[in-house]
Amino acid sequence: MRKVHPEFAYQSRELGGQIEGILGDPPNQKNYDLMVGALVGEYADGGGIEDVNMMSFALVDHIAFDDPKGLLAESLHYEGGNPDQVFAMASCEGEGAAMYRAMTEHHPELARQAIITAFLYKHPRLWDEDDQSLDQLAAGDEGDDEHEEDAVSDDFAQMFDQEGE
Repeated sequence: MRKVHPEFAYQSRELGGQIEGILGDPPNQKNYDLMVGALVGEYADGGGIEDVNMMSFALVDHIAFDDPKGLLAESLHYEGGNPDQVFAMASCEGEGAAMYRAMTEHHPELARQAIITAFLYKHPRLWDEDDQSLDQLAAGDEGDDEHEEDAVSDDFAQMFDQEGE
């Protein structure tokens, strides 16, 4: 398993939530298809919402990943990177081809991020995100900023000192 940039992990989880939200419970494939169709049309015309998740949502059912290892390596850096290199690692055919071309031409950095987000969403077993839980963040903390529970620090006591003493 490879680590990915925390923002890509977040965006991938958000994309999953968005897809589940549109599908609904019970799943309504017609609503989902209408939403994806509308997004594909907007992006193919050179417009669309400039948002990583919306772009990923439009791409996810149309995109093919030609270089998974390369995309995984690119997922370490959320910003920067070479968009053209990422564009060469994926492709869309059929109705998605015009959308892919327009996205990469009009919004290269967002399209780069959207492609990687869609890849991570579709391949969750290839990556692992950093554990950002409180337990993990506290690991290695030696507790040098801890005080006795019943003790009142001087700074705290002075906040309530009415006479300024």
